[in-house]
Amino acid sequence: MTERPAQRTPNRQLAALIAEAGFSNAGLARRVDQLGLEHGLDLRYDKTSVTRWLRGQQPRGTTPALIAEVFTRRLGRRLTAQDLGLDACAPVYAGLEFAAGPEEAVDIVGGLWRKDSGSHAELRKIAFTPAGLVVPSRDWLIGRADEKVARTEVPVRIPAQGRPAAPRIAVPLDPSRRRAPAERGPGQRVTGGDLAALRSVGELFRSLDDRYGGGHARQALVRYLEHELEPMLRGTYGEQTGRRLFAAAADLTRLAGWTSYDIAAHGLAQRYFVQALRLSQAAGDRAYGSYVLVTMSRQAVYLGHGREAVQLARVAQQGVGTSAPPVVQTLLHAAEARAHGLLGEVRACTASLVRAERALETARPGDEVPHWARFFDEAQLADEFGHCHRDLQQFRAAAQHAERSLQLRAPVYARSRVFCRVVLATARLGLGELDQACQLAAEAAGQAAEMRSVRAAEYVRDFERRLEPYRDAAPVRGYRDKVAALG
Repeated sequence: MTERPAQRTPNRQLAALIAEAGFSNAGLARRVDQLGLEHGLDLRYDKTSVTRWLRGQQPRGTTPALIAEVFTRRLGRRLTAQDLGLDACAPVYAGLEFAAGPEEAVDIVGGLWRKDSGSHAELRKIAFTPAGLVVPSRDWLIGRADEKVARTEVPVRIPAQGRPAAPRIAVPLDPSRRRAPAERGPGQRVTGGDLAALRSVGELFRSLDDRYGGGHARQALVRYLEHELEPMLRGTYGEQTGRRLFAAAADLTRLAGWTSYDIAAHGLAQRYFVQALRLSQAAGDRAYGSYVLVTMSRQAVYLGHGREAVQLARVAQQGVGTSAPPVVQTLLHAAEARAHGLLGEVRACTASLVRAERALETARPGDEVPHWARFFDEAQLADEFGHCHRDLQQFRAAAQHAERSLQLRAPVYARSRVFCRVVLATARLGLGELDQACQLAAEAAGQAAEMRSVRAAEYVRDFERRLEPYRDAAPVRGYRDKVAALG
């Protein structure tokens, strides 16, 4: 790896942290290489590389951020490249930080939106890292809502050349300043109408995602976040409006992550989820934070990281205790059940499903349910049961619950119906009902072909892998002919 020309000043900050962490030079180099592999980077550092860093040489590219993350994991507190006496960079690890305050949170998530809305294809290729789940979930669990989110004056950055960033100067707003109605810029006051618009935008993009897949309008959502939401967050607002604004920002950022997850941009999705979690803390919305953790748990299940998925679901439960509405409690327990199902842990999975079922039974028609949890009904719970029983190879129960979910599930949840239909097909296959299994899967494949959803396509491919032992059977040949006709 090419280094910058050596500097004469020894890096005492890095030396002190190496001593505190108890690393040898070789041990630090090895950990940096290992972390690089998590991000698809083939690094070849050794103890000599670390010696050069201690003498003042600066590693290039993403390495300063990777070194900082190695120390963050070891010492249990967030450290930046600057804390190590290294030059900052634009790291692939950016976006997994759990910001210290609301303003930093806006800086981090705003940077993600801007990069994602441009032609930064590499951002969508960043790898998912299970280890990147630990610090954010821990910081959320032990953290509390920010004391102050209101903005009544605009911080102005004074640019510096060749020097550290200059301090921010608070400049009172000029109330006489006016912008054209179509424009919005930093400093403009956020209104109740703005908040209502954010809610409507969320409902619109959620509906598009449910019907047509995450790839259909994801870029439009990200551009909206960059051009409309970020200026609001940098505008002016009081405490109550600010909390509601951060709540809307958390919801839309989670949705951007969800659509990214659906197109298999898993590292990017992970970063959106982490930032949504931090924004929910600024909003003071503990229940929504638990929902974000459940979303992260579901992604971990999809990617095969069952143990991490269990821990995320349990952190979510611990974070809200028994104060959340019954529907939210149901959602949390169902997420844990899915993780146990992936791991083949029958007793733990069954216990979580029972808790989820009992929680939903306590829900009453007049209960106040957060808007983001209203999708979780009997149809969704039956779907969760179906997935769990499929993973546990309890195919008769899986078929019963999948059929019930399809009977109850509204057509607007088109992608979820595809998933459930494939679960039902898999259960029928497991029961030896090859004809029916292939018929169900062909229907699902046709529906998936109309969507821009990598997950929907992957559900179909998973079923096709299970067909391999029967590849010469007539129903399987018929199924493949139907799928081939879809183009």
